[in-house]
Order: sequence, then C-alpha cells, then structure tokens
Amino acid sequence: MFYMDILFFFVFGVLLGSFLNAWIWRTRSGKSIWRGRSMCPKCGNTLTWKENIPLVSFFWLRGRCLTCQKKISFQYPFVEIVVGCLFAFSAWFHAGYILLTFRDAFVLFFLTFVFVYDVTYQEIWDRMTVYPALFLLVPTAILGWHSGMSITVGVVVGAGFFLLQYLISKGKWIGGGDIRLGMLMGVILGWPLILVALFFAYVGGALFVLPFLVLKKQTMASRVPFGAYLTLATALTMFYGMDIVQWYIGLIS
Repeated sequence: MFYMDILFFFVFGVLLGSFLNAWIWRTRSGKSIWRGRSMCPKCGNTLTWKENIPLVSFFWLRGRCLTCQKKISFQYPFVEIVVGCLFAFSAWFHAGYILLTFRDAFVLFFLTFVFVYDVTYQEIWDRMTVYPALFLLVPTAILGWHSGMSITVGVVVGAGFFLLQYLISKGKWIGGGDIRLGMLMGVILGWPLILVALFFAYVGGALFVLPFLVLKKQTMASRVPFGAYLTLATALTMFYGMDIVQWYIGLIS
C-alpha cells in the first residue's frame, strides 16, 4: 500500500509538472492558463490528445512538434520527471501521512515554479509566492503545523531580511520578488528554520558562483537568479531542517 502511494504521487506529480510547464509558458506569453487548449509554443498548432500525454508524448514524438517539426524544449519532460520525483519523495518521506504529503506536494509545486521561471527569465511573480503563502496560512493555523508566533517571526525575518537589502541598495541587489519569496519561506518553514534556509541559500549560491568568478565567466555585477537558490534551500530545510538544527546543537553543546 505504501508503494502504491509513492507511485500515485509520482504520476500525480508528472501530470502537475505538465500543467506547470503550460502555466510557465502562458505566464510569459501573457495568456490565461484557464482559457484555450494546449498548443505548440513554436507554431501555435492546437495539440491532439496523442500529443498531450505528459512525458509519453515527448518521446513518442521524438522531441519534435508533429505539425511544424521544430524541436520541443527538453524543459518539458525534465520538469515533469522532476516534479514527479519530488512528489514521490514526499510520499516516501511522510510514509503514509497523506495530508502532509499533499501539503509538501503543494509547496514543491510552487517552489519548482519559482525555480524554473527565475532561472529562465530572472523574474518572480506574485502568483508564485503571495498566493500560495496566503493559501497555506489557513491549514497551517488550523492543523497546527506551525504556531502563530513561529509563522509571524518566520515571515518577518524572511521578508524583512530581503526588504532591508532592497532598501539599502535601492533595488540594485535584489528585486521585489525576493521579498515576497522570503515571505513564502517564512510561512513554509516558520522560526527558526527560516534561518537555516537562508544560510544554505547564501552558502550554496556562493559555492556555485565562485568557480564562474574564478574562471571569469561571470563578474560581481552579473545578475544571479537568487530565487533558485532560495527554493532549493527551502526544499532541503523543509524536510531535513530540524535534523540539521539538532545536529548543530549537538556539536556546540
């Protein structure tokens, strides 16, 4: 039964990964996600059901549009597989606690949205951060996933940390999207795990960028999609943050 849960969430994740791809493209194109059928982003041809099966259609079509024969971005199957694996991991991690699995699947869906969109376009929209943060507040309060104080401090620290940088630099260091992402992180993680996520984001970002600086592939003035590091750090902290905190306390005690 447990393995069926993992399989279910993998398939569910692949389906939502397909939806996520469409949402990203429609957001960038200024189109509504709720109107119109799926189409080829290159030629605009409406896709048949055979061309619209998540994951399967990409390989069946050999990565090309059936109508215009132009290449389909590998982002589509990659995102579908990644979201499927993330959902399956959440099911494995919570081992039968379906409500917690759905909660984390919801969070991982939007973190993936932020990651892909920020890496691709270096933008973070409100629909990726503010809306899921507001939606999470109600079940979090009702089900006691975090205390009111934990959420409040987490949001103040998460959003306030980036707001302070924004004000000091007059928007040169970070954008408003990072502030709103910090708010979402505060709702997801609460206090003190928000500190763990921020630490990992900055350390991970520095370690990733450093080789490019050494090789002069980037400069200190180069734009970095920092939202990507924040989402990865949030996902890691969401599952293993408390273990990391307890390990650290054990070291210093």
